Amino acid sequence: MRVLKFGAVWCPGCIIMKPIWEEMEAEMSELKTEYFDIDENSDMAKQWEVSDEIPVFIFLDKEGREFARKKGQISKQELVEFILENLEK
Repeated sequence: MRVLKFGAVWCPGCIIMKPIWEEMEAEMSELKTEYFDIDENSDMAKQWEVSDEIPVFIFLDKEGREFARKKGQISKQELVEFILENLEK
């Protein structure tokens, strides 16, 4: 599963989510993530229609198509459950 993570250094929710994602990446080898700072990567943010409402997590299927999008802080438990339910997409 590939996840595009959008955030910014000034975003409190992004700061809170960073260690959760780091744990997830260490625990799940099949999880591939890419982080984009919306201030430094405004073209990518526009391409994926991400505004200042961050953090935003875009989940991509095996063909690279978006199948889900989550906004804001998510608990680790909620994130794990969602990923495990959708791992085969």
